[in-house]
Amino acid sequence: KRHFNPQFLHALIFRTSRLNSPPLSSEKSRRVSAMDGCTAASDSPYELLFQALSLIPTAHYAALLLALWLVFLYDFLEIHLLRDLATGFRGDPVKLTYNASSELYRAVASKCQVLRGRYLPTLWLCSPHIQTAFLTFFGNPPRFTYKRVMFYTSDGGTIALDWVLHSDGGGAYTSHAVPQKDDKAPIVIVIPGLTSDSVAPYIKHLVFKLAKQGWNVVVSNHRGLGGVEITSDRFYNAGWTEDSRRIIDHIHQEYPDTPLYVVGTSIGANILVKYLGEETVNVPIVGAVAVCNPWDLAIGDRFITRRFVQKLYDKALAFGLVGYAKLHQTILSRLIDWDGLKKSRSVRDFDYYATCILAKFETVDTYYRRSSSVNFVGNVAVPLLCINALDDPVCTRESIPWDECRMNPNIVLAATQHGGHLAYFEGISASTMWWVRAVSEFLEVLHSSPLKNRPRKVGPCSTTTPLESKIDQGPYVNLMEDGTVTAVGDIQRDKIAAAQPDHTAEENRETITEDEEETSKDAATSKEDPAESKPEAAASDQKKLNDLIAPMKRHITQLTRHSRTSIWLLAYIAIVTTWPVLGSGLFFYLKKKLRSFLLPALPSR
Repeated sequence: KRHFNPQFLHALIFRTSRLNSPPLSSEKSRRVSAMDGCTAASDSPYELLFQALSLIPTAHYAALLLALWLVFLYDFLEIHLLRDLATGFRGDPVKLTYNASSELYRAVASKCQVLRGRYLPTLWLCSPHIQTAFLTFFGNPPRFTYKRVMFYTSDGGTIALDWVLHSDGGGAYTSHAVPQKDDKAPIVIVIPGLTSDSVAPYIKHLVFKLAKQGWNVVVSNHRGLGGVEITSDRFYNAGWTEDSRRIIDHIHQEYPDTPLYVVGTSIGANILVKYLGEETVNVPIVGAVAVCNPWDLAIGDRFITRRFVQKLYDKALAFGLVGYAKLHQTILSRLIDWDGLKKSRSVRDFDYYATCILAKFETVDTYYRRSSSVNFVGNVAVPLLCINALDDPVCTRESIPWDECRMNPNIVLAATQHGGHLAYFEGISASTMWWVRAVSEFLEVLHSSPLKNRPRKVGPCSTTTPLESKIDQGPYVNLMEDGTVTAVGDIQRDKIAAAQPDHTAEENRETITEDEEETSKDAATSKEDPAESKPEAAASDQKKLNDLIAPMKRHITQLTRHSRTSIWLLAYIAIVTTWPVLGSGLFFYLKKKLRSFLLPALPSR
């Protein structure tokens, strides 16, 4: 017993089992002999383990590596095939967010079968990244021909308007490029996304569907896109609404009795919502649709640099922007930092070297915050449908203004679990796009509803501008590295006004003249009756003070409501992570106190 060896017993049992087993093949005999040699010659368990692993066939290792690679790709590409399988390939319901008293939902959205149904992506495109890539490189766009009309702005810019008429029949040719004056078919204006134009696959899907439905469609290409040269020093950006405003007013003047609708996609959706919020009721359109709106550009900038896969999209978008700039190098090279632009590896770099200089923004964060359409959601006064995918790899769900959309009775927000960025392919052959069907049905129901002829007026939510404080009323807002928000003063404002074009300066001079006239009138009134002017002045000062305090109170309330869960979560994490240290210290402290308390009471030996 004193010299008992467990390995000897193991070898003895193994040899005994061999005597009672049938004869082995030559290969198995060689492996068994190798194991016998390992057992007899080595006492190290690691050597035994390596020897055993070496006996596993190479094909098994290859299968294991393949399985691990598939698991990695499933997570990296956010594939949801197993989830679709678990739901029986029924798809996920569309989540609608709207105001409880919304007439738009009762009269329009509730009658849209697509919005009230489910969305199931194409099975072999069961990933937001695969869907977005398929849209970019393939897209299955329908074939038809546009008819181009050039529009010239007052500042010398050139914009290409590509028309498709309902009389074309989805491909037939007519002699006229624009609708006739007596054509009463509704007109849809489409605003493409970043670096996209009328030939983008998703734009052609939408245009073809609406034209086949009996609508006249015009795509308003951005400046410098659609094969058109830049003819002025003005360039488009995510917050530039002036071109859309001019196009909409121009088409309304040409066809005053024709209902107008607008559809914006991606950055075009941001421009559209910002335009609607700026103009409130002063828009000649009946309704609008915003698809895959980024909403908050500052949050989107953080999101697109967060993970490796998002950084790939960032580089791809930057590559497209640099390519767009190189098409117009002769003009841009004298206006911006061209050497810095050529080195741009992200959208933020491009905005730093080009957009901020051209649009006269002081910082990139200033540009993002002032151009975000989330600041104008509360002022939208026309029927608006917003469509977003929660798995959008470019426009994150974190920037969707759920509460603001719910507060505005003129907005219905449709959120889907899947869809990618502007993809939403469905069917086995991926020949149709879900959001295109949703937009066409929504516009058709809206066009036949009483809302088409209702008098447009500002709702209660439009009396104030939500999410916009008084500090943001200056031309620029700067976000410092320490988190401080500063506004540009009046001196810098005068400098910026002096640097603006002539027409802007004239508008500013007219505004200043009107303000001076009102000021002189107020001064004359105060001289005539000083006793009555003092209470009025005090009331005016109190109103201004309330106007300054009210937005701050609203923001603090919103931050408190949204951060309540986060604060408790952070407190829980702090307690759990510091408990090993704090718990040990507390244990020794209580032990010392307890010992000092009990020792005097114990009997001495």
